[in-house]
Amino acid sequence: MSLEYPAISAPEVGSGTLVEIADGLFWAAMPVNDMLAAINIWLVREDDGWTLIDTGWRNTQTIAAWQVIAGKWFVDKYPTRILCTHMHPDHCGLSGWLAERYGAKLHMTRLEYYTLRMLAWDVMRTAPPQALGFYRAAGLDDAAISHYREQFGEFGQMIYPLPDAFTALVDGDHLIIGGRRWQVIIGKGHSPEHACFYCPELNVLISGDQVLPRISSNVSVYPYEPEAEPLTEWVESLRKIRSSVPEDVMVLPAHGAPFHGLHRRIDALLADVEERLRRIKSALSCGPLRAVDIFPIQYDRPITPRLGTMAAGETLAHLSHLCRMGFAQRETDQNGIYFWRAVQSNEHQQS
Repeated sequence: MSLEYPAISAPEVGSGTLVEIADGLFWAAMPVNDMLAAINIWLVREDDGWTLIDTGWRNTQTIAAWQVIAGKWFVDKYPTRILCTHMHPDHCGLSGWLAERYGAKLHMTRLEYYTLRMLAWDVMRTAPPQALGFYRAAGLDDAAISHYREQFGEFGQMIYPLPDAFTALVDGDHLIIGGRRWQVIIGKGHSPEHACFYCPELNVLISGDQVLPRISSNVSVYPYEPEAEPLTEWVESLRKIRSSVPEDVMVLPAHGAPFHGLHRRIDALLADVEERLRRIKSALSCGPLRAVDIFPIQYDRPITPRLGTMAAGETLAHLSHLCRMGFAQRETDQNGIYFWRAVQSNEHQQS
């Protein structure tokens, strides 16, 4: 699988530099953390101001970068609208700050907005017993559980307080952005209702985290919805995007460079899912396993306590998908630990 990358010079991360990649459509890059170097931010010039698509998270470096942008670009025209693809802090962490500073209106899907408000409230709480039990049932050890307990609530610290009102983005909606018609395409799995934005006139898709050029989106089960099947939703969403958006579109991802080859990338992502599921099915056929027992099959590096909950969430998503497809079954031992076993072909046929 090879993708084509347009000859566009990337903006320096955190510099407040804007690079125009299409008529009135600009690219900025904001710092994230040691796991992701940067997040891409998109700005569209309007007759009466600016539309911002994603914001970066709440930290001093990103605020400084926005102040540089404001000093050069928001002199006569200010942001009037903020579109957030989804609820993760690197995408919406400064939406409240920008809305407060400029009076801009926030637009998100309903599930993203309400889930974000719920998770932001965790900053006021300690890790609930249900969440600790969720990760213990997956087989995480005391070190990973302790790390989860210690960092619980950090999500809310990365988000400036949200506006108390928002406008809901709905799948299939058409928005006028920069004088052009953009279609809202909702994807699921990586987050509850992730919004992508497709402009046929520019032949551009702002894909957020739903389709990335070099890494796969995190698709996880979380303690607040322990029976969710996000991998099923993600696979269905990728197929939907593939059928709705042409192959030759220029994809503007949240992480990595703009690229051409949307269908090829989606095909590669789907093939990777199938290969991971195949390996897990093969392992389960040798006997019941906990989620943590599958980590060496899923990952090519040791899973530290810091990465334990993320690895558990992704692995549980794959196991839930196999259960949905009738290839696996979950059982609980006397200590409340979950074990998965393969369903034999005759059991699968009977089910």
